[in-house]
Amino acid sequence: MRSGGGTAGAATLAVLRLRPDGGGWASAGRKTETPWPPRGPRRSLCSSGPPWRLLFFGSDHFAVESLKVLAADRSRSGGAVSSLEVATLSADVPVADFARRERLPLHRWPPRDVEGRFDVGVVVSFGCLLHQRLIAKFPCGILNVHPSLLPRWRGPAPIFHTILNGDTVTGVSVMQIRAHGFDVGPILNQAVHAVPESSTTDELADVLAAEGAQLQLLDTLRKLPRKMADKREQSPAGATFAPKISASMSWIVWEEHTCQHIDRLHRAIGSRFPLRTTWMGGTIKLVDFAGRCHISFAGRLGGLQGGDPEEAPDGGRLLQRLLAPGTEAARRRRRVCQSAGGREGVGWRAASHPPRQKDDGRATSATQVTERGARRLWQHANKSRLPSSA
Repeated sequence: MRSGGGTAGAATLAVLRLRPDGGGWASAGRKTETPWPPRGPRRSLCSSGPPWRLLFFGSDHFAVESLKVLAADRSRSGGAVSSLEVATLSADVPVADFARRERLPLHRWPPRDVEGRFDVGVVVSFGCLLHQRLIAKFPCGILNVHPSLLPRWRGPAPIFHTILNGDTVTGVSVMQIRAHGFDVGPILNQAVHAVPESSTTDELADVLAAEGAQLQLLDTLRKLPRKMADKREQSPAGATFAPKISASMSWIVWEEHTCQHIDRLHRAIGSRFPLRTTWMGGTIKLVDFAGRCHISFAGRLGGLQGGDPEEAPDGGRLLQRLLAPGTEAARRRRRVCQSAGGREGVGWRAASHPPRQKDDGRATSATQVTERGARRLWQHANKSRLPSSA
């Protein structure tokens, strides 16, 4: 053994035990450029518990509900939030409007000077994938409030696809953001919510936004160290994707779409994109779903006027369309029914259009054209005939 070994070891140990001096590191009377505290993610600070310094990422009305709850909690004694700032992709979104009204600091995207200023980030309906270099600047990571029971309906439009698919159960998930994909991180908190049978996307979104903000997000922040310790990875089984909706989804194909599908499609996207179909060389917007019907058919449509529909003894079902003239303030209804060979019927209230010129120069309204040609429309859609007595 060399006698110099112990001396070298002691010298090394002495260097490692030096303390910061004047903002740098002191070593034999010289300052270095190493910062204090050292740079990098400080995950251990997350174990200290709330209140937290938050940076909120959001855009739409769904996100505003979470931001409202966080802003209210910040001003409450003993709350989970000590400071709150906001980052948005655009200055013209509901989240930015709320931040300005509440005088919350607003960051342009991408946010700068983040490191060391925040403990945790919160993402709600933001619409942009966050990079790892940004995530690493938050000691407790970044949380995401997602309106589905992950791993089902990952992606930007989970509520739309919940309605369109006919799901009877959905929920809210609070997960930890990961940089390599949307909605794939571990789950910290999750709650189940039943989907009402006739619920629209907007109605369900309002319920889930409130539940996600108050019950899930705030509860997670109050118990964050324990939630982080108990987080669970998502299972690949049952994972589905919810892509963005578009106007191309609003076209009805009568030969392929069932009544149930049309009903769900209207409740899912009707508030954004009214359903459409083509008829007599033009496009008709179906602006109001009147419902499904089970009505008896005695061979004459005249016997179907008035009264409530009744189910046919043979289980046959009818296709119903509700039409309304655009010239009347109080919209009247006319029922045009046809035997649909055991298929369920669907009813619509047609959109009002201004009069247009016929080939002979006379004006007629689009609704009048629809009424005169309704029989041909249903014959084309269902490959059957209406009685001549209609």
